[in-house]
Amino acid sequence: MSAVRRQEIHRRLTASGEVTIAALAADLDVSEMTIRRDLEILENEGQLRRVRGGAVTVVSRSYEPPFAARQIVQQAAKQAIGAAAARLVDDGETVIIDVGTTPLEFARHLKGRRGITVVTHSLPVAMELGNESDVRVLVTGGMVRPGEFSLTGGVTEATFADVNCDVVVLGVAGIEVQRGLTEYNPADALVKRAALRAARRNVVLADRTKLEQVTFYTIAPLASVDILVTDALPGDPALEAIRHAGVEIISTGTFKQVGQTAAL
Repeated sequence: MSAVRRQEIHRRLTASGEVTIAALAADLDVSEMTIRRDLEILENEGQLRRVRGGAVTVVSRSYEPPFAARQIVQQAAKQAIGAAAARLVDDGETVIIDVGTTPLEFARHLKGRRGITVVTHSLPVAMELGNESDVRVLVTGGMVRPGEFSLTGGVTEATFADVNCDVVVLGVAGIEVQRGLTEYNPADALVKRAALRAARRNVVLADRTKLEQVTFYTIAPLASVDILVTDALPGDPALEAIRHAGVEIISTGTFKQVGQTAAL
């Protein structure tokens, strides 16, 4: 139980950059002494730095975990999100598929579909769907980002300026009411902006760890999102704020919210 609580503390710290002992104790329904012990353990693990009254993150908002490392994080949640998002796409539609581990799961659930055209700047997505007989794949040009195998730059952005698609399926590093959609890398963020402008419907895929998170570079305001597909439970406070901003939410409900189903 204490491990689950510390995981929640780390999630909040990652999202906001700082936490206070008083707020954590109240929200998680434990004593301030318990929170102090949790912060000490997390500091010894190198996950935060304690300050007077709370703690701050030691991770820069511009730090992007490697693609291979992200693939094994929240894997079941990402698979469920990808499957739910695939049901939003009809046969015969034209779909922009973004880079990242969750959009890749979405692409895998398009296998066997009929008459779909995919436009992507993700080489893993292109490889995943390239042998599908009834799925056309258009790969944008651009510079390859080592390790990520995403395409970026003016050529990539120009491709999206020339196409008119039904839906874009976007992955993000963070989604938050005030700062909107954010990403670690500015080059990726600019391509995502161009992709958003090229489609009639905008679908964002984000597991619960991305909610209330703000990373280095802003992609677009929350008003640009039509649908958010996430594993967060419907009653999650972060989802309520996003829903009030006018975003339709589809929840796969695969994540047991801390404090909701079990005591800490």
